[in-house]
Amino acid sequence: MARPLIFAANWKMHLDPAAARAFAAAFRPGFVPAAGRSYWFFPTAVSLEATASALAGLDRVAVGAQDVYWEPKGAYTGATSVSLARGAGATLALIGHSERRHVFGETDGETAKKLRAVLDGGLTPLLCVGEQLDDREAGRTDAVVLRQLQAAIGGVAAADLARLVVAYEPVWAIGTGRTATPADAAQVHRALRAALRRAGHSEPRVLYGGSVNPANVGLLLAEPELDGVLVGGASLDPAGWRSMVETRVGPTA
Repeated sequence: MARPLIFAANWKMHLDPAAARAFAAAFRPGFVPAAGRSYWFFPTAVSLEATASALAGLDRVAVGAQDVYWEPKGAYTGATSVSLARGAGATLALIGHSERRHVFGETDGETAKKLRAVLDGGLTPLLCVGEQLDDREAGRTDAVVLRQLQAAIGGVAAADLARLVVAYEPVWAIGTGRTATPADAAQVHRALRAALRRAGHSEPRVLYGGSVNPANVGLLLAEPELDGVLVGGASLDPAGWRSMVETRVGPTA
């Protein structure tokens, strides 16, 4: 039996509520969820409720927040709490995306706080880790991603870890057109999976993100270490996204 796969779309700062509804209107007709596949959407905060409503009722489809703040409420202008995201229809949350880390300066400690808030708030977290180009060239890839992972999950109980999904997204491959080879990704996925098992996660799932597109998704997912993909720009077109999530994987791909 084929392993379960997750196809996660990160819309970043694109698609306002009207555009999100238009995407859903184009995507829904004829869409038949495949057994063993899940389909996750991460719209911008202002489109979260519209996206959740427009995709409601589709089997194995879930919607999440791109970021949350760790405090439950208060004077934090511009921030979104877990409860606010959940109230808008989120059942997932993206945590520690490279753009939060490297554009907005999010620290490992802040990522850890967000992860705990998401777990406490009952959402499923998708935790992102990844190295920059100078780290890869210096042979520090495993050290960097494992540091980010351990900083986030330290002290998290095994029962909560079971809900965690991790995405490996090499920063040098995001939005650049450069993609880690399946073998490159598999090596890092193995290291992450082993660390998660040592921490008590019995069935760790690790996705790959970084310039994934319709042309390379089948090749990437043919690698057994990859449990799915986290897709940015290529997820914004409903027809292109449909072709990606319907990609055949394995000997017949």
